[in-house]
Amino acid sequence: MHELSLAQAIVEIATRHAAGRSVCRVECRVGHLRQVVPSALQFAFALLCDGTELEGAELVIEEVPARGRCRTCGSETLMTAFPLQCEGCGGLDVEIAAGQELLVDALELEEQMTTEGICHGR
Repeated sequence: MHELSLAQAIVEIATRHAAGRSVCRVECRVGHLRQVVPSALQFAFALLCDGTELEGAELVIEEVPARGRCRTCGSETLMTAFPLQCEGCGGLDVEIAAGQELLVDALELEEQMTTEGICHGR
């Protein structure tokens, strides 16, 4: 299950950028060619977040379809199944343009409530 190692990478990135603050939500983009099972990734993410500043955080996954450009005929192709081939000519010489991503796009952090800077007596 490679979802566990992918979840570990996501947790490490989010933890580093959160810098000790609590995380409510992690948004990521996962390419179709990564062959990730979203429910398995979410399970692994929740498991790894236990006891960290990410505990209880929601993992939002945007799946990115595989897209490529045919080197033979030049057409842009959305590829949904293997083998990856051009929809136009059926050629297999396709340069991948999207679908290999694994990106943490955004973090939603909890605001820390403090009394510093509040003017009393107004």
